[in-house]
This record gives sequence, C-alpha cells and structure tokens, in this order.
Amino acid sequence: MYATQALTHLVPLAAEELDKNKVTPGVLGFLVFAALAVGVWALMKSMNRHMGRVNFEEAPEPDAVAAEPAGDKGKAASPGK
Repeated sequence: MYATQALTHLVPLAAEELDKNKVTPGVLGFLVFAALAVGVWALMKSMNRHMGRVNFEEAPEPDAVAAEPAGDKGKAASPGK
C-alpha cells in the first residue's frame, strides 16, 4: 500500500475530529520558524564576511597593456597634464 493511499483513507477521519477554530502551528511550527531564522542570520553573517574580503579593483586587460607603447604609460595615467 502506498503512503498516499493510506493518507487518503485517514483524511476523512481527521476532518471529523478537526476543529478549525483551534488549529495552531504549535511548538513544532515555532521551532521550524526559529531554525529558519537562525539559518538566515548565519548565512547573512557569512555573506557579509565574504563580501568584506572581496577586492573590487579590476586588473587591466592583458590586450590593452600589450598594445600600449612603453613611453605612453605616463601619459595614459594622467590625461589632464
């Protein structure tokens, strides 16, 4: 017998005993929610730590460096002078 078949036989029995006004998530619902909250907090803390280590300065492209003549590097660094 499959689990879905067993559940379909038990659902009508549970519906007779179930009072819709008294249904609450209970302790298990709170524990699951608290575990999810702690997991999200830990992931955000880890993400912030990793983002602090990231260096956002881009390295020059090797093609652009190879194309510049050796004497023009000073002019390219300060175009206003």
